[in-house]
Parts: sequence; structure tokens; C-alpha cells
Amino acid sequence: MSEIAWLSATELASAYRTRELSPVTVVEHLLERISGLDARINVFVHLDVEGALRQAKEAETNILARRERGPLHGVPVGIKDIIDVAGLPTTCHSRMLTDNISREDAECVMRLRDAGAIILGKVATHEFAIGGPSFDLPYPPARNPWNPDHHPGGSSSGSGAGLAAGFFPLALGTDTGGSVRNPAGACGVIGLKPTYERVSRKGVFPLSWTLDNVGPMGRRVEDVSLLLDVLTGRERSSPQLDRDITGMRIGFVRRFHEQDYVAGPDTAAALETAASVLAELGAIVTDIELPPLQDFAAVSRTILTSEGWSIHGEAMRAHPQKYGKLSRQRLLVGAFITSENYIRARMLAAKLRQDVDDAFSRVDVLLAANAMNPACRIDDEKAIATNYLQHARAPFNVTGHPALSMMCGLSQQGMPIAMQLIGPRQREDVVFRVAAAYERATDWIAMKPPAFAGSTC
Repeated sequence: MSEIAWLSATELASAYRTRELSPVTVVEHLLERISGLDARINVFVHLDVEGALRQAKEAETNILARRERGPLHGVPVGIKDIIDVAGLPTTCHSRMLTDNISREDAECVMRLRDAGAIILGKVATHEFAIGGPSFDLPYPPARNPWNPDHHPGGSSSGSGAGLAAGFFPLALGTDTGGSVRNPAGACGVIGLKPTYERVSRKGVFPLSWTLDNVGPMGRRVEDVSLLLDVLTGRERSSPQLDRDITGMRIGFVRRFHEQDYVAGPDTAAALETAASVLAELGAIVTDIELPPLQDFAAVSRTILTSEGWSIHGEAMRAHPQKYGKLSRQRLLVGAFITSENYIRARMLAAKLRQDVDDAFSRVDVLLAANAMNPACRIDDEKAIATNYLQHARAPFNVTGHPALSMMCGLSQQGMPIAMQLIGPRQREDVVFRVAAAYERATDWIAMKPPAFAGSTC
């Protein structure tokens, strides 16, 4: 196969079964590709060449002996560098943890191994999943394969960029205020923030216990659905991805990008087109009201910075020079959050959660913006600061509902535009059903970053 780098996890599994490909061939190909291309976009913090080849050989031996371990047998995966992988560094992209070697796998990584996955290594993150993109850290920030002068989104920046560059078909990210969905949207791939506490966070460096989530990322809806099943320890949940969406009720939350913030014209047009496509597929698309984004954002900032400061405050006071500028600025806000502020935020979060639950008595799925504009230049500090605050992802960390980001357009400058699909709590299956129908009806799945699509590495 000439395009190994772009095969999905399910396609790889099929090629292994028919002996058209072997895990060793695939991993060797991806390692060569990463070696030739990663200097442009800085995806890997630690590429485990020896470990990946060893895992690939073991996977190949087991295939020949008909001892496949699970649905991801021989499938390469990139792991965000705040998630522990035994024997590899977990640096959180920070000077504070440059010598921190993980003693054991995070629970989510254990589940990947049990399913047969091959861990390629640790990929870039914003410092402690909050401070980035930063140029004052031991490791360079990841860059966007669609245009390396642009931000790939964060904080799961290496996960999104690596998928878009064809370095691996699956990745793990984390999402506290949108950190799976932001890079997925910016890089034109798919990322899911699951229902809160659906996936174990054991062995993942925390930012906010109340808002943190581990999320699956990939280039195909089917792959992301499969990865979620592996992470939750469930048998295939049969979300019936091939079912149509005729009669499904989709609530379009226009106020997020028309009233609360104003999306750029390319983003607004892409969202309208996406709504039209869903309607043409038989869904009943209607406008629906939710509380203002500013209410969700205020709750998110209060909880996130307060809990973040409780984790980092002591270390930051003792070693401020070991933190990057953006991490210091963003975490320091939490030092000024009073207990009353925090409690009020938690109370308002409960009300907002009920408001969104109530919305699902009228619709099956919500459609909303992800970012208000495509990814900006990575060195544009003003645009970075604006985009950090103005987006539509935080509401569903506050409420705990599952939210998926997927590509729905290209800007005039050739950068991906994304939408969000949100479902009732514990109902990722309905989100995947709508996402799969949209994926089949559009050509976005075939789009690749031009500078990386033609590479033979």
C-alpha cells in the first residue's frame, strides 16, 4: 500500500488480518516519516523508536500465531505528554518535570496495551495543559501541518498535529476547557470529549479535577468510536454508525457564534452549510437557546484556575522560574479566587448542567461552533489571547456532556474550520451516529494538509 500513513485504525486491522501489511512494516514506515517530517511541526517530545519496533515485532509474532490481543492489535498511537507511559518521560512540556520517568502506565494506556495498540511515544502539549503555545520552554511548541506558521490548537497540540500529518492513526488527548476539540478543529481531525468521568484519569497529570477528561482522537469517526470503547473497557457498543439520521432532532445553538461572540465569515458560512447538510440527510434542524457563553466561561475559569492553583501554587511560589510565562499568567489567576467564588461557580455549574439537560428533552443532538475563527499564526500573541477566551467548547466541560469536534470547512486561507456535535450525558452513540452520517455525506475526510499529503516519507 502506497499510503500507509493515511490508513485508519480499522483499515490497518483489516490489512493485518489479510496479511497485506504487518505491524513491523507499518511502524517502520511511520518512524521513517516522522524522522523526515517532524522537524517542521515538533509533534514528538519523546519518540520511542526501540520500544515501538519491539512492540511491532511482538504484535507481528502474535498475528502469525493467531493470538491477536484486541481490536487495536498492531495499531500505532500517540500519547499526550501529561499521560504516564511506563519507562518514558512525562514532562508535561515543563522544566519542572524534565527528569520525570513514569513508573507505570496510566489506566487509559493500560487499556490501549490490552487492546494490542503500539505506543509510539509522547507528543507535545501546552505546559501542564494550560500554558501555550510557548517559546520559553525546554521543548518547542507543536505547529499546524496545514500551515506550520500557524497554531495547531491546544493543549493536545501534538495529538492533533500528528494525526493531521499522518504520523499515527489514533491519539490520546485531554480536555479541560476544550483541549481535545481545539486541536482537532484546528488540524482538521476528529476529537471527542466524552461524558465526564467516562474515561479513567488515573495516571494523568491533573489541571482541574472537576473539568478534566481523557479523550480519543483520530481521523475517522469509526476509529474514535472504537477507541472510546477500548478506553471505557466496553465491548463494541454497536453505535450503528451506518444508520441514517432521518427524523433525528438537531438543535443549532446559533447564539454562541452570532450573539455571544461573532464568528468570522468563513466559520459562520461553514456552520450554516453543515446545518443544511444535516437537514438534507433527513434530520430536523431547529434553532435552540442555551445560556450565554459568558456564563459558562466564567464558571469554567473560576473552577479551572482555582483548582489549577491548588495543584501548582506551592511549586510555583518555590520555583517560579521553572514555569513558562503563559503558565504563570494563567495559573496565577487562581490565587485570587475566594472560596465563596469557587462555591458559587460550582452552584452555577449545576444550574447550567440542568439547562443543557433540559435542552435534550427537545432535541437529540446539539450543533454548535467550535472556534470562532480558524487557527491563527503561532507567534501572534494578541490573536492567541483572544482565541484562548473566545470559543464555544467550555460549556460542555462545565456540564459534563459529550462533545465531538470535526471538520466542516476550509477558510479562504486554507485552514480547517470545525463544528461541534453534543449529546446527552452517556450518549456518545447518538453523537457518533450524526457525525458518521455527516462524514459519509461530505468530502472533508479526504482532505489532507497539502505539504504533508504528497510526502512519500
